[in-house]
Amino acid sequence: MARIIVKNGYLKGGSEKTAAHLNNLVKYIATRDGVEKIKSGHELWHSTQKQQTLIGEILREFPDAKEMFEYEDYLANPNRENASEFITIALEQHLDKIGDREKYLDYIANRPRVEKFDSHGLFTAGDAPLVLSQVAEEVATHTGNVWTPIISLRREDAARLGYDSARAWKALLSAKAMELAENLKIHPDHLKWYAAFHNESHHPHIHMICYSTDPREGYLTKQGIRKMKSSLANEIFRQELIPLYGEKTQRRDELKEQAAEAMGELIHQMKGGVLVSGRMEQLLTYLAERLQTVSEKKQYGYLKADLKNVVDEIVDELAKDSRIAEAYRLWWEVRGRIEAVYTETPFDPPPLSRCEDFKPIRNMVIQEALNLGSGTITFEEPASVETALPDAEPDDNTPSVEPAPENTPAEPEEDSEPPNRIPSSDGEKSSGSWWTEEYKLAKQYLHGDEDAGIPQDFEKARELFLAEAGAENPLALYDLGRMSADGLGCEADADAAYCWYEKALALFHAAEEAKPWKYTEYRIGKMVAAGLGAEQDDLQAADWLTLSANEKYKYAQYSLGGLYYHGKGVDQNHETAFDLYTRSADQSFPYASFELGKMLRDGIGCVKNQPDADQRFKEAFLGFVSLEEKGHDDKLQYRLGWMLLNGVGTEKDEAKAKEYFEKAATVGNPFACYQLAKLILSDDTASPPEVEKALGYLKQAVEAENPYAAYFLGKLYEKGQRVPQNTAEAVRLYTLSAEQNNDFAAYRLGKLYLGGGGVLKDVEAAIRWLTFAADRKNPFAEYALGVLYLKGEDVPKDIPKALEYLKRSAAQGNQYAQYRLSKVYLMGEDVQKDIPAALQFLTAAAEQGNQYAQYTLGKLYLMGKDVPKDKEAAVRWFTLSAAQGNVYAQFFLDHMGDFKDPSVLLAGTRLLHHMSRVFADNAPPLKPPGQRTDRKLLRRLREKKQAQGHARDDHEQTMSL
Repeated sequence: MARIIVKNGYLKGGSEKTAAHLNNLVKYIATRDGVEKIKSGHELWHSTQKQQTLIGEILREFPDAKEMFEYEDYLANPNRENASEFITIALEQHLDKIGDREKYLDYIANRPRVEKFDSHGLFTAGDAPLVLSQVAEEVATHTGNVWTPIISLRREDAARLGYDSARAWKALLSAKAMELAENLKIHPDHLKWYAAFHNESHHPHIHMICYSTDPREGYLTKQGIRKMKSSLANEIFRQELIPLYGEKTQRRDELKEQAAEAMGELIHQMKGGVLVSGRMEQLLTYLAERLQTVSEKKQYGYLKADLKNVVDEIVDELAKDSRIAEAYRLWWEVRGRIEAVYTETPFDPPPLSRCEDFKPIRNMVIQEALNLGSGTITFEEPASVETALPDAEPDDNTPSVEPAPENTPAEPEEDSEPPNRIPSSDGEKSSGSWWTEEYKLAKQYLHGDEDAGIPQDFEKARELFLAEAGAENPLALYDLGRMSADGLGCEADADAAYCWYEKALALFHAAEEAKPWKYTEYRIGKMVAAGLGAEQDDLQAADWLTLSANEKYKYAQYSLGGLYYHGKGVDQNHETAFDLYTRSADQSFPYASFELGKMLRDGIGCVKNQPDADQRFKEAFLGFVSLEEKGHDDKLQYRLGWMLLNGVGTEKDEAKAKEYFEKAATVGNPFACYQLAKLILSDDTASPPEVEKALGYLKQAVEAENPYAAYFLGKLYEKGQRVPQNTAEAVRLYTLSAEQNNDFAAYRLGKLYLGGGGVLKDVEAAIRWLTFAADRKNPFAEYALGVLYLKGEDVPKDIPKALEYLKRSAAQGNQYAQYRLSKVYLMGEDVQKDIPAALQFLTAAAEQGNQYAQYTLGKLYLMGKDVPKDKEAAVRWFTLSAAQGNVYAQFFLDHMGDFKDPSVLLAGTRLLHHMSRVFADNAPPLKPPGQRTDRKLLRRLREKKQAQGHARDDHEQTMSL
């Protein structure tokens, strides 16, 4: 934290020598010239022997110099510059002990970097100018004590808090003069003080000269120095101290629970600590050997006395650990407070092995010994690893789940002017005339055109589209359908939208019947594929798009490529899709280039080729920029925003991405609304109005049936982030999203219903949603189902089904499933032990950073029981696991040189962790339950107090011993 340093020397008056010293002192601090030194580099060399010797002498002569900022800097970096600065300032701050008054006053008035008001830097309260020679003479002839406080700050604190100028210090010292007089035991009317500000590069400070006009008055104690420092610090750091006062009050309340916190901290230390005891290792090894000959039940109560004694000795050896010893002492201290209520004679605590409340540890000792004797492999991991389901985030695991351009259901529109077409012979209006000036203007109003100075105006756009619709322009009719669907310039009306689409489609058909044309064939195919104005029909859409694509129409080639890619209306054929996309992209169609980039990146329908993929993505980005500049289409704006946000085909630029998302969101693009909201809500610095706006965008996207927005908003409600926690609303939103085939939302629902997290536990509903997600190859849902059927708690145990789901999840790279399968095959309880399979799954999970898999692999290679011993491999895996905080892995790394059975070494630490759970289960209450006063009695007491004249909320002063 920021600090202030106050040094306070004094000079005793009355002698000729002191008078001269004071005179010089006044002049020095007032007139020293400032100088800026150009460093030659020598300052950064290590301090010289002479400097070190002088520093040693200064510290011996003036031990309080160790408190100076300059000494801290020198210790941190003992170079020549820091040494010189410390020596200079240390001598300066002790001039009162090594010089005379006149020289000291001259020094503080004239030293380098003093800030001057006129010809010198000396100041005091008021505006009257100071004559340096007069002040120097006045101080020099004073016969009483003269105090010389030095107040120092760090440069960064002085600059940040505004105390880097003489005027700021003058105002502060003038305001604090009364307190200064009080601390110096000087009557306020008698106090005389002068000061000068020295603007040092690292530690700007104030030199002061203080005395009383009454020579007999004034003295300074250590308490006075503390008060002086406190007073100045409270004012200088006032804004920073306000929250600290609140913390101080809070801390006072927290001290009441200190005993409980101490016990909790000890338990935490046991959970994460290690324990090494040679004696315990010997006893455990002996117990393991003896237990192999025991035919009776291997529990403490059934053992013979000699083996019970061994177990007790192990427990008492465990109790010698400082953490356990302190926890046990505290436990008995608290218990003693409770028992003191009932008994006058407290008794000493028994050994841990004889304490009835801690009996469970004895059977844990026996189990550890049995594990040693049988060579059973153990898995050192928190219980949560065994029971908790992973909290999957689609962003981090499967990017395709996010609404990237490849996932958006809307395909690109061909919004440039249709290709030229010769008018029909009967004089019918040419289809090429659909792209009229009025229609173009309507599009400008729909999206807004900054270059043309046309603002976005949905009502004006709709008005112009209606005029064009009256002239039977199918393009305008189509746009009216979209505006009605999205509620732009009118109320959202799906029926009205369908009617507009139907009229547009009829006109496209009429134009096609009059004369076949690749453009109308393409528009008809697209509308039929999307079910706009007609029943959705992929087969019929494929026929229309094929007609247009055969005429080398790039838009149709692209759309037909999408049908072949997904197998809609045609047999799925990625090679044909790749060919169609290539033919379209080679005609400079950016949408096709984008799809080619994906296929080349993933090796779908072609050989993987990242350089070619990057080139295609770059072509796509540049093409989208060009198209957007011409048409300002919101789908283009969304795509550009997504590419900028993710650095696809261009450099990452979140600010520019946000601009595109905002443009698209203003016309209701649900994917842009979602991404924009997510960007704002992920920013911790977002203001409340920005957050409110983002939530509005998110809800708008949910209303537009965006499954990703519903899923994201559901998570916010589930966790209570940015919105009040509301599990019921989270379930509703997850259900909306899952019903639109979002498998992550279905998985989340399964987790909620399975764990009862804020909703009633419903295993049937959980399995239904988890199965729904698993059928869509969600690896987390597959893992969850595998665990369910493996444990057999909420559903009947079904090992074949459990293995099926776990293997499906593991095949998709789920590290949780891989680790779980490795344990199944290592333990050999539910299936036959299979070391090669276990190693395969362990390695797969470990390579993904699973610390428990890394630790288990390290232990296997170190022990060399089921696999060939490989110390080098063991160290590698232990190191990776320990880097993630795994205390067991670190334990082995610290004891690799111990030529003992690693399992025996580990047993003590496992018992330590067992003890943490025993203490957690047996911690007694730290205070007896308080008495509860009957509410009717409380009401009568309040009424009686009010009758005696007390206000309703008046509380009498409480007293305590």
